[in-house]
Amino acid sequence: MAATTHAVTNQAPPLVGYDVFAADKALTEGVERHLEPSLTAEVREELGGLGRAAGSTQALEWGVLANGNPPTLHTHDRYGHRVDEVEFHPSWHRLMAKGVAAGLTSAWSRPGGHLRRAAAFLVWSQVEAGHTCPLSMTHAAVPALRADPALAAEWEPRLTSMVYDAGLRPAATKAGVVFGMGMTEKQGGSDVRANTTRATPLAEDGTYELTGHKWFCSAPMSDGFLVLAQAPEGLTCFLLPRVLEDGTRNPFAIQRLKDKLGNRSNASAEVEFDGTWARRVGEEGRGVRTIIEMVAATRLDCVLGSAAIMRQAVAQAIHHCTYREAFGGRLVDKPLMRNVLADLALESEAATTLALRLAAAQDAVQDTGSEQERAFLRIAVPAAKYWVTKRCTPMAAEALECLGGNGYVEESGMPRLLRESPLNSIWEGSGNVQALDVLRALQREPQALNAFLQEVGRARGADHRLDGAIKDLLTELADLEGIEARARRVVERIALVLQGSLLVRHAPPEVADAFCASRLGGDWGAAFGTLPHSLDLRSVVERARPVS
Repeated sequence: MAATTHAVTNQAPPLVGYDVFAADKALTEGVERHLEPSLTAEVREELGGLGRAAGSTQALEWGVLANGNPPTLHTHDRYGHRVDEVEFHPSWHRLMAKGVAAGLTSAWSRPGGHLRRAAAFLVWSQVEAGHTCPLSMTHAAVPALRADPALAAEWEPRLTSMVYDAGLRPAATKAGVVFGMGMTEKQGGSDVRANTTRATPLAEDGTYELTGHKWFCSAPMSDGFLVLAQAPEGLTCFLLPRVLEDGTRNPFAIQRLKDKLGNRSNASAEVEFDGTWARRVGEEGRGVRTIIEMVAATRLDCVLGSAAIMRQAVAQAIHHCTYREAFGGRLVDKPLMRNVLADLALESEAATTLALRLAAAQDAVQDTGSEQERAFLRIAVPAAKYWVTKRCTPMAAEALECLGGNGYVEESGMPRLLRESPLNSIWEGSGNVQALDVLRALQREPQALNAFLQEVGRARGADHRLDGAIKDLLTELADLEGIEARARRVVERIALVLQGSLLVRHAPPEVADAFCASRLGGDWGAAFGTLPHSLDLRSVVERARPVS
């Protein structure tokens, strides 16, 4: 075909070669808002370096290659010995190394650690979400291990190391380790108390032999795992190393890797234990209480992961519409498209702002032991996990549509975002589990509701729609009739009121006004792009445009 018939015009350039951190105003402003001023310059430089790496051609290529070359399971070696190893593409290891070096597993050992890690997680997840699962599990294992000070002293320095050391070897010989988790069994799913894996005590105090299975085991290539099993006194938490101190492999039979909708670069497995050595973490019979701190940390990571997908989706949509022309002008200047983009931008900023507030609360709990912030997190984390992760899929789909047919093609990256988008709503307890957890906190921990109301009350009087939404929520909470069946409705309102309060206090007036008018004031349709036309939508879109 003659080259003259194939001139390429009216196509947006790739969104590459930019600082993912600096280009996100909601993120940069949120970090400065919550961070100790003495740390601001250091953290801005740290996150700027990561942001430029995340927006680079090299990192984006790593993400494409890791996603396009899923892990491979090798159950046996050439001689017939079981090895149960998972092989990853080199790009996956490069992503892991960068994530570990960026502090995604070291929040517990640095000042402002949870906030700066949350910001880094939001930035680096936009490259490729699949590899962040083991980073999340490794980070989240620390508070669970602290139930046993001796175990924590041994393992925490390895978990919080900023050196990625791949390969199965005795943990004591490695510069850093990664962890996975195994809670779910095929007969119980989210009902982990129905687990049947047995833990038989051994002669050495605190050691056990496990027999059973896990239907979903996260990151099976890890150096160690936190798992639940039935000990003589009931469901108990255990640390299970892949390689024992003498260098032999702990029995850990990987039966298969899951063939998942998205999250393709990450390995999720079905595993069997048969005489598998493990060390008890915490007391017998208190396994859920021991591992719940790990679950809370990974739930926050689900919020962060969804917020990262949202941000990348809206950045791609606005970038495309800034360059694409149709019907006599740029798409971004068309009133209806501007309405869609502004609506997407609102959803993204609300998710980011809420996620950073939760991370700052974690820092306050760790640094000062704040009971107020601990009580706030008890409601805010499951509510945010419920709502933000639920909003991710429709938002990713709408952003893809902004690119039209271009967005439906794999090369755009939008299908990968869409396939990834439902995951965080399912992982670490799906929607109903989160909603019921919020109800449990409301009914059993009155201090949690008080802390939540004090938080949203900080914006009282600033917007009449927010004030009205808080009043309506209190009325809803006062009526306990059929509250379980109304749990999703209640938790949705909790999340929206909290997001509205944060935006009214911290976001530009045009953002807060648009959010309150639509999400709290009811002037909104059932799809994105139905904001009131009288709002300053141009400013909302411009704020979210991905330029450094």
